[in-house]
Amino acid sequence: MTTAPHRVDVHQHIVPPFYRDLLTKAGIADAGGRALPDWSPEAALELMDLLGTATAIVSVSTPGTGFLTEPGEAAALARQLNGFSASLTAEHPGRFGYFATLPMPDAAASAAEAARALDELGADGVTLLANNQGTYLGAGGQDELWRTLDERGAVVFVHPADLPAPAVDGIPPFAADFLLDTTRAAYLLVRNGIVRTYPNIRFILSHAGGFVPYASHRMAAAIAGDTGRSPLDTLDDFRGFYFDTALSSSPAALPTLLAFARPGHVLFGSDWPFAPTPAGQYFAVGLDTEVAPGTLQSVNRTNAEALFPLLAAIPTPTQTRPAPVRLRQDAQRAAARLLFKLVQPGTD
Repeated sequence: MTTAPHRVDVHQHIVPPFYRDLLTKAGIADAGGRALPDWSPEAALELMDLLGTATAIVSVSTPGTGFLTEPGEAAALARQLNGFSASLTAEHPGRFGYFATLPMPDAAASAAEAARALDELGADGVTLLANNQGTYLGAGGQDELWRTLDERGAVVFVHPADLPAPAVDGIPPFAADFLLDTTRAAYLLVRNGIVRTYPNIRFILSHAGGFVPYASHRMAAAIAGDTGRSPLDTLDDFRGFYFDTALSSSPAALPTLLAFARPGHVLFGSDWPFAPTPAGQYFAVGLDTEVAPGTLQSVNRTNAEALFPLLAAIPTPTQTRPAPVRLRQDAQRAAARLLFKLVQPGTD
């Protein structure tokens, strides 16, 4: 694994203390079946140095503001979270950017907060959960938000949430349901014409798009039968999404993603801290060892620079960790490479 901090991580999360306290007060101790992880800027920077990440564009994971049923409270929490994120980026210039939190499913309030965050707070884009209290992206009644985002050529980071149905015993939602949730949102965004009506919005789908690359032709055929549209046009819409590699740069998933996505549309993601450090290392090693150098550079940084032009002007940070920390990180990288080799399936 590379040690030079040059990657751009578009899928990294924050868990501010006040947000954790609100979730705890509401009886929420996990997200997608994983316990809420510890988070601090210092821990994030240490992880970034370990993975060779120069800049992380952070976001708030599920449930976002969706656990609050009073719209005014949700809007106030979104403003507080975005103020925190803006301060984080100001305190660590070049190391952090952020996707603004929006108080969905209230489309009008979300449009107003998107405009404030993008125009006044310097957000790099916005986060939208695939479904918000059971209402999926791409459903009716969201045009005010889409217009606001389209006018600004905004980047929208689509992150999964719990499915609007009970979890299956023995299957943690993050392991499978999250992938379906993202796929459902992508399907509706294409099926209902959002990506064509609002072509200036750039959508990033988490976790390699869920099932989108794998099931794209099947879904295109279904949409064609439902709407009369050409399946080739529908496939082109699916390929127009951006995709991150969080928990997805395995020898099974990565070739499918790279074969499906348009050139320039695959971005590095770690999913830290919800994905623990060993998982981040494992999948980062998968990316580093499974693709050609030119493709690796594109996924690690070049594609993100095209999507976020300000990144190209940020100088690459230098490693400032003490020697004992660097030695420990070198040992962790070596262990991650060995683990990746050991757990690959055989060819028999």
